[in-house]
Amino acid sequence: MTSRIHPTALVDRSAELADDVEVGPWVIVGPRCSVGSGTSLAAHSVLEANVRLGRNVRIGIGSVLGGLPQDLKFKGEETWVEVGDGSTVREYSTINRGTAESLKTTVGKNSFLMSYVHLAHDCHIGDNVIISNATQIAGHVTVEDYAGISGVCAIHQFTRIGQHSYIGGHSRVPKDVPPFVKAVGNPIKLYGLNSVGLQRRGFSAEAITELKQAYRLFFRSDLNLTQALERAREELNQTPEVAAMIGFLEASERGATL
Repeated sequence: MTSRIHPTALVDRSAELADDVEVGPWVIVGPRCSVGSGTSLAAHSVLEANVRLGRNVRIGIGSVLGGLPQDLKFKGEETWVEVGDGSTVREYSTINRGTAESLKTTVGKNSFLMSYVHLAHDCHIGDNVIISNATQIAGHVTVEDYAGISGVCAIHQFTRIGQHSYIGGHSRVPKDVPPFVKAVGNPIKLYGLNSVGLQRRGFSAEAITELKQAYRLFFRSDLNLTQALERAREELNQTPEVAAMIGFLEASERGATL
């Protein structure tokens, strides 16, 4: 199969498109862009510059990828947007290029960004992440694998969203959200483990039990973080999940949501 490029589309000579890419009406593919096999670009979408799309990516109507970072410190460095295989970016979403801080903004494999999502410069979204409509994510945010973010959330710059966590709609997120938990609100608060999500993804009953113990120790005891970390190392079974939560909290720079 050869590429199906609508006659109204504009494709820069330096762009590289796989043989079976679909390019809809009024699409713009700018310089230094590459588009992998099986990928489709819907009408009026724009790859402004320096965008790398993997295989079987879906870009929705009116979305703009590869725009300049909205950062006054940006001095024109060569930076990129990268979207992994099987990911979808729905209508009117925007993904800005990175800055000198990390040189790229990335979305992993099989992630799903719904309509009107914004990813600012130097965001790094993991695999199998779902971000719902109109959520706005500031610069330098990391969202780990399998996290879910509901609609109309505002994520502060430099925050981290832990793996397998879930954030409810209309939440304001100024601090890190630990892995495996549920959080919602303005101000945002924790509401236990993301137990349903963990069960759906095949976590064992034993793993969930250990995480519940860790949750109570870190977030529902009178211990400060240093004390809780010490107790966790001494008293909890060091399963991969517990180790991930301990590591996340140790590395947190903005502090964790409680």
